[in-house]
This record gives sequence, structure tokens and C-alpha cells, in this order.
Amino acid sequence: MANGGPEIEQLILLLARLPGLGPRSARRAVLQLIKKKDSLMIPLAAALDRAVEAVTVCAVCGNVDTRSPCHICADPRRNESGLLIVVEDVADLWALERAGVGAVKYHVLGGVLSPLDGVGPDDLSIDALIRRAPDFSEIVLAVNATVEGQTTAHYITDRLQPSGIKITRLAHGVPVGGELDYLDEGTLSQALKARTRI
Repeated sequence: MANGGPEIEQLILLLARLPGLGPRSARRAVLQLIKKKDSLMIPLAAALDRAVEAVTVCAVCGNVDTRSPCHICADPRRNESGLLIVVEDVADLWALERAGVGAVKYHVLGGVLSPLDGVGPDDLSIDALIRRAPDFSEIVLAVNATVEGQTTAHYITDRLQPSGIKITRLAHGVPVGGELDYLDEGTLSQALKARTRI
């Protein structure tokens, strides 16, 4: 084969399936792995083997960890805030943790409602969220500002409304360091609607 054999070609094809890696980037990554076989490829293969066995989805929140409940759900300090942040995906949870949002708990939906893609309420962990909700004083809907994200937020809000729990969402608008001239009309409109007192 042009790429040195079926094993190498399979490795390239598998890496090319990862987000952010196309065939060319995957090819470069594979060449780097081969060049550094002892210091990179062998430890990576061993780490992947261990991860396959150890990684699990948290039965409480939907985070991925090496235990269930995950380290976030098991941390008793996170019960004090009474805040539950609802996110679409584990990547969003990790982003909020990197940002240091505080001692909060999370709930991973596993996606957003999308009738065109065949994703309905039963395909997401919305029922589990409804069951968890009474344990919190505030639920923050931290979904993306897409049509599907906002549809999901409205659906969840309608389901939670009877409980009387405070429901909030992340602010949308002008990013820190953003210039008005470069922002789209939707962002500017949303920023004006969500204005706050100085």
C-alpha cells in the first residue's frame, strides 16, 4: 500500500475519524507516532488499553470518569451551592470546569433536541434531570445558542416550571474583548436584550 501497509492505513483511517483531524492531519500524526514509537506510540497504546477498561459514564450526571459516581458527584463540597448546571455534552462540562465556575454539580443531556436528526426527548437524559431537579435551588441551562439548543432549553423549562425551582440560562451577547463592528446582528440584539445595570 502507498502508506506502508494495511496496519498503518487502518491507523490513519481511524485517526481521521476524530474531530479536528482529517486524512492529512491523521497521516502526519501517524508518521509522528511511528518516528517516536518507544516514547509515544507504545505508551499511547497502553494508555488506550487502560482507558478502554477503566473509563465509564457517571450514572448520576453523565460525565465520563474512571468511577461512577464521578469525582464531581462524589465531592460533598459541591452540594453546598445548590446549583446544577445543565450542559449538552461532556466537553461543555469540562470547559466549565476549566473556567473554574465554582463548586457546582452538572447534568449532561447527551445532545440537544433535533427532530430533523431524529433526536427526541427520550434520546436525551431529560427525565433523569427532572428527577434530580428537586435536590437543587437553581438550575442553569448552559446549552449552546443554536436553534436546537434553545429549543431544548424551552422544553426543559416547560418540564421544570411546575416544580417552582429557579431556572436560569447563561448570558448571551458581546464577548469580552469583542468589537461591536465584528459581531453579527443576532449577537448584538441578544446583548442589548440581556443588558445589565453598571
